Amino acid sequence: MGGMSASPAPERDPHAGNEPDHAASGAEATPPERESLTQLLGGGKAALEASVPPIAFVLGWMLSNHSLWWACGAAVAGAVIVAIIGFARGDKPRAVVMGLLLVVVSALIAGRTGNAADFFLLRLLSNAASALAWAAANVIRWPLLGVVLGTIIGTKTTWRKDPVLLRAYTRASWVWVGQYVVRIVVFGALYLAGATTALGIAQAALTYPLILVCLAVSGWVLFKNIPAGHPGVRHPQLPAA
Repeated sequence: MGGMSASPAPERDPHAGNEPDHAASGAEATPPERESLTQLLGGGKAALEASVPPIAFVLGWMLSNHSLWWACGAAVAGAVIVAIIGFARGDKPRAVVMGLLLVVVSALIAGRTGNAADFFLLRLLSNAASALAWAAANVIRWPLLGVVLGTIIGTKTTWRKDPVLLRAYTRASWVWVGQYVVRIVVFGALYLAGATTALGIAQAALTYPLILVCLAVSGWVLFKNIPAGHPGVRHPQLPAA
């Protein structure tokens, strides 16, 4: 009587504790956001810059009434400008120098032979070599898209131990083989025909624009072959020991 009795505690719903936390489970169920292949590989900036020397060559060729030396000079000047921008931006010196060297050697070959179409010979041969390299790498189960992307995102070669990623990288790498084959067919036909102006236009059309298409298609193939439950290219799943 003398003390105030405590109010009875409200009854606890026996089912309340068993209800899942929808917010938490929803967050766990949401798959990680997938970056596009274009984002992961840098958007094809190098391909855009590689289009500058061929365009400069064709412009020099046409504006100088088909003077090979003017055309070569314009191409080298364009390559030097691209190199200066690359150095100023902090690009890897090796990549910048190699890009410049390719243009200089191409100009020397054309100047030596006197055939303007020979300016594009190295690009034709490099595409043939790239097609062979990417195809051979797929055959031996070392798809080069995985090698390149693994180096960029830091997974190195651990993706090879993940059957899902190995299959996805291999299938996506065939798209890259295809883009090299397209260039070989087009460049080869124009080179044999001696169509210098058309070669320059084709070089520009099949460099940056084709790279963007290749990035989009190979990215679609890559992520299409990675199931929803997989954490993605940044997190290879190693088989249990």
